[in-house]
Amino acid sequence: MHFSDLNLCPEINQAIKEQGYESPTPIQEKSIPAILAGRDVMAAAQTGTGKTAGFTLPMLEMLSKGPKVRSNQVRALVLTPTRELAAQVWQSVATYSKHLSLSCQVVYGGVKINPQMLKLRKGCDILVATPGRLLDLYQQNAVKFDQLELFVLDEADRMLDMGFIHDIKRVIKALPEKRQNLLFSATFSDDIRALAKGLINDPIEISVAPANTTAKTVTQWAYPVDKSKRTSLLKHLIKTNNWQQVLVFTRTKHGANRLVRDLEKAKINAAAIHGNKSQSARMNALNGFKLGDVNVLVATDIVARGLDIQELPYVVNFDLPNVYEDYVHRIGRTGRAGASGEAISFVTADVAADLFGIERLIQEVIPRKIEAGFEPQNPVPESKLDTRPIKPKKPKKPKKPKANASTNDKVKAEAKAASKPKKKQPSAQSKPQGNSTTNKGRSDKKGQTKRPKRKPNNVKFNANK
Repeated sequence: MHFSDLNLCPEINQAIKEQGYESPTPIQEKSIPAILAGRDVMAAAQTGTGKTAGFTLPMLEMLSKGPKVRSNQVRALVLTPTRELAAQVWQSVATYSKHLSLSCQVVYGGVKINPQMLKLRKGCDILVATPGRLLDLYQQNAVKFDQLELFVLDEADRMLDMGFIHDIKRVIKALPEKRQNLLFSATFSDDIRALAKGLINDPIEISVAPANTTAKTVTQWAYPVDKSKRTSLLKHLIKTNNWQQVLVFTRTKHGANRLVRDLEKAKINAAAIHGNKSQSARMNALNGFKLGDVNVLVATDIVARGLDIQELPYVVNFDLPNVYEDYVHRIGRTGRAGASGEAISFVTADVAADLFGIERLIQEVIPRKIEAGFEPQNPVPESKLDTRPIKPKKPKKPKKPKANASTNDKVKAEAKAASKPKKKQPSAQSKPQGNSTTNKGRSDKKGQTKRPKRKPNNVKFNANK
């Protein structure tokens, strides 16, 4: 099948052709006709399979035939979990709508809100947003949804992982009831299905790949190495193989900063991107990496999804992820849209259990490579694939009602009061405090308190007056 067979207008097909694409991916082939038919859609596919274009292309086709957008109004809303993903979706929309007279804006936190409010005054056909900033704009009447026709929830599973469920519900409550809903996710967990019940009406469910499978275009390797030699191994691989563009994942922000400093000392152009960085610093690092000014981008899982770099050749897991599903998303930054890529993971003896957990999740043993000169002194145990099915995650327990919360607060207050040292009460045999404010009387030898004698009045009383 070709894109020309999907009933898209000539302007969209021209933009697709200019990007070098001829045939749709499986998720695009199945989702685009369903969306054009006006159906609500739940779509799941592994990362790097073109989910964004799967909803962007039909959305543009439908909006190109509609009415003109009014002031502060929005005709289509795309909700994403992170700023980077919002910028990526917005760029995709701008690319495919370049020959159409449609407007698109992107809003997210970390930057000033006033310029975003000014851009929304004229209204926009498509708004890409993160939940928190969108709600801020809505509360200030900078954005309205009376004209909304289409609502897209992108990376829904990541949304729930990041704790956006309450923000999502508040956004949905602000939208008109009559609308078309699209939910795109990497997986269909129980939590996703529970969310879909209150969002989607009689949906078409599309799933083109088993959950937690890695792209066949990505070659995976596990490098056993001692923890103290990981940085040296990374420098060695970059210089020996002349890597010009590599994305490196760490578990922590401080670890990312430290690794960048070590790489720069070795005269390797590197930059870090994580939650502690300002939005401008994050965008500068990302743009520098895309343009080739930065050879190594060191990131936390903030960009495990949504980062789309054409033909990114290498991804390195400097640290294995805490959440095994993130491994699939990390290595999915390479091998995208049919291109080949290589994913390398550094494995130390103390994280062997994480390697086994990842292999159980993807149901394959990751081949190992030992680099000469970096043989580990603490060997990593051999893998033995665990083929037992993984039980689905239990839904999170609801919060306790307020009544219980107040009881807990009362118990805490009582415990805090009990921990404070008590003030000593004056005993019957204690010495009097003189004319203090706490003891206005005088004590006799037996400890009894007498009333103080009143001072004589010096004013003479004349009875004859």
